[in-house]
Amino acid sequence: MTGGADHWNAAYAMGDGGVSWFEERPELSLDWIARAGGAEQGVIDIGGGASALSAALLRQGLCDISVLDLSQAALEIAQTRLGDEAAEVCWICADMTRWTPNRTYGVWHDRAVFHFMTTPEARAAYIAAMRAALPVGAAAVMATFADDGPDKCSGLPVQRYSPDQLAETLGAGFVLEQSARQVHVTPAGREQKFQISLLRRVEEV
Repeated sequence: MTGGADHWNAAYAMGDGGVSWFEERPELSLDWIARAGGAEQGVIDIGGGASALSAALLRQGLCDISVLDLSQAALEIAQTRLGDEAAEVCWICADMTRWTPNRTYGVWHDRAVFHFMTTPEARAAYIAAMRAALPVGAAAVMATFADDGPDKCSGLPVQRYSPDQLAETLGAGFVLEQSARQVHVTPAGREQKFQISLLRRVEEV
């Protein structure tokens, strides 16, 4: 992944406002996870370290939630927010390009990680992990900068996508079911154009 743990630990050390994609209320993610179905088989939030999503999913009654992030500092922010409830979440501090899942999930959620995979090698490693984590019938909810969105985030280059480009990049075995555009307003008040897509694993390849 572009940017190492030190880069992201420093960003998160500035608090929730230190990263441009922070949302106090992750309604969009909750909506698309509900659309995906299968959350009872487990949800993994990729790059969700400091996100409020895990807390929101717990409030909805889900009890099989995993959060993966490169930054230990990010994970600690979310754990502090949850307090004693943090023990109900599986926290994984890992680099997506070097991580191998040891189980499967019903929903893979990624809000603004995949677009940091700017080399073929990084994208291939990410997709291999996703394929290992999602059985046939499971779904991926993925948000990236849109094809007309910013070309950098948090000082790092990104790869922008349309929904069709994202589906093509993931390759055979995934089908694009739904997509939408979103304009996200950062804590600093800047607008960022995103696409969000729901992709279904339809076959092993």
